[in-house]
Amino acid sequence: MTKAVGIIPARWGSTRFQGKPLYLIAGKPLLRHVWERCQRAGKLDSVIIATDDMRIANAAFDWGAEIALTSPRHQSGTDRIAEVARKAKQLTFIINIQSDEPLVDPRLIDKLVEKLARNPRIDIVTVAHPFDDPAEAASPHQVKVVVDLAGRALYFSRAAIPYPRDFSRMKYLRHQGIYGFRREMLLQFVKWKPTPLERAESLEQLRALENGVTVHVLVTKHGSPGVDTPEDAVALEQKLARATRSALL
Repeated sequence: MTKAVGIIPARWGSTRFQGKPLYLIAGKPLLRHVWERCQRAGKLDSVIIATDDMRIANAAFDWGAEIALTSPRHQSGTDRIAEVARKAKQLTFIINIQSDEPLVDPRLIDKLVEKLARNPRIDIVTVAHPFDDPAEAASPHQVKVVVDLAGRALYFSRAAIPYPRDFSRMKYLRHQGIYGFRREMLLQFVKWKPTPLERAESLEQLRALENGVTVHVLVTKHGSPGVDTPEDAVALEQKLARATRSALL
């Protein structure tokens, strides 16, 4: 029986934003915004918050979330969700949802599950969208991806790729950090050691490409903003307030 689960890895520590998952935005913790969005995805059989921090676990339990307590030794969110998947042999598809993307589209989550279900040759699927402002592609904090004609990732980079001979016609794709895995591929992925390009770019997804794994990329018209700093959280709260006022008019 096919079973799809959304797992949200969440940790307390962050060099730029300590305690980010429980930071209140419009009266709710950031993590709860993400969890509620995931709950609206029709293709997920369950949503799990994976954490090693009891402050996060207790808060999420209080609002009704399913919790998986994981090792504090994990170096990445992918390692954390793999621990959950390793113990749950009944799972088929695992969707790794970032804990700092409170506006993630539930329909996008469903599309990732559908892509894996329809094509058994796809082991990893992720998402990208064009930059609203091409100038943002110059930032090393924004990850770019280039894809082939069949929608397969050729390369991920912090640099602006490809090099534009005609800048006015260039459309850069911003990689959005949400992934769909087949369970077997996820467990294999975390067994591989970090690869040279992965270490050079500090981008974990390059490990898959360097090991010959095809990563399919769904290209959407728009993405959802992440919350990396307290300033981002303030901007998001203002955006939600404007949306609420508009809905009441």
